[in-house]
Amino acid sequence: MIETVNLVKHFGRLEALRGVSMKVQEGDIYGLIGPNGAGKSTMFRILSTIMRPTSGVATICGVPVSQGDKVRKLIGYMPDVFGVYEDMTVYEYLEFFAAAYYIKSKERKALINGVLELTDLGFKKAAMVKSLSRGMQQRLGVARVLVHDPKVLILDEPASGLDPRARIELRELLKELRRLGKTILISSHILSELAEICNRIGIIEKGALVFEGTKEDLSSRLSGLEAICIEVDGKREEALCFLGAHPGVDKALIEDGFIRVRLKGDFKDVPGLLGSMVSAGYRISRFNPEEPSLEAAFMALTKGKLA
Repeated sequence: MIETVNLVKHFGRLEALRGVSMKVQEGDIYGLIGPNGAGKSTMFRILSTIMRPTSGVATICGVPVSQGDKVRKLIGYMPDVFGVYEDMTVYEYLEFFAAAYYIKSKERKALINGVLELTDLGFKKAAMVKSLSRGMQQRLGVARVLVHDPKVLILDEPASGLDPRARIELRELLKELRRLGKTILISSHILSELAEICNRIGIIEKGALVFEGTKEDLSSRLSGLEAICIEVDGKREEALCFLGAHPGVDKALIEDGFIRVRLKGDFKDVPGLLGSMVSAGYRISRFNPEEPSLEAAFMALTKGKLA
């Protein structure tokens, strides 16, 4: 659905994108992660036909982004900062954009009511846009990009500035859009939420893609970051010293009453580690393996560099 091959973008001497090759399959929710200045918004502007690349190829549903009119019919683009017309009602705002996409007037009412219901804004259709909360304005932005029923949604930081409830509501909306057959490319700094909703992840730094794949692929890249939390009955400090000296342990420390152990290997080494503790006389009351988090992956694969 979305593919870039050796995509490059220069702004004078600044190389914002450095040969990015990325593929988003039909039905994906693909999360693009990167620090400010990494090149995410530049990538999104190229894909949405707002900006031309210096070199390389980008296509949407097989159509080169250079064919702007054709591509714009296929995508719904929501930038990180989007304008709203505050002197319009919610319904008027959506009707304006429906007209901009040449949707016939007799078809607009049913279409607009449909996207309002999908985004849970039907009760606000007569409200002025300026009266909406930040969360409702973000949902209105999603409703706007849906009016022409695009196959692909490109959402740049849609959860930015939202409170926890609004972020949860937006997350559920994106899941529903995927169930309805939409392919979604999304960027965000809220890494834990991307981990929950995205089936594929891309990590970009200094204009280059340093990782692309599934969350399982990411876990396999992070061998050595696996950890296990162990609770022992008594002798906690002594057990900490024992684990710190164990050849299969990279690091051990006490956190919230547990001994958190980072392994040198992976989870297949856990039975041997626990067995050695039992043989040494320690009573284990509970243990809990921890998969590397998306935050840990991001920190491990990036160096904080900007384009």
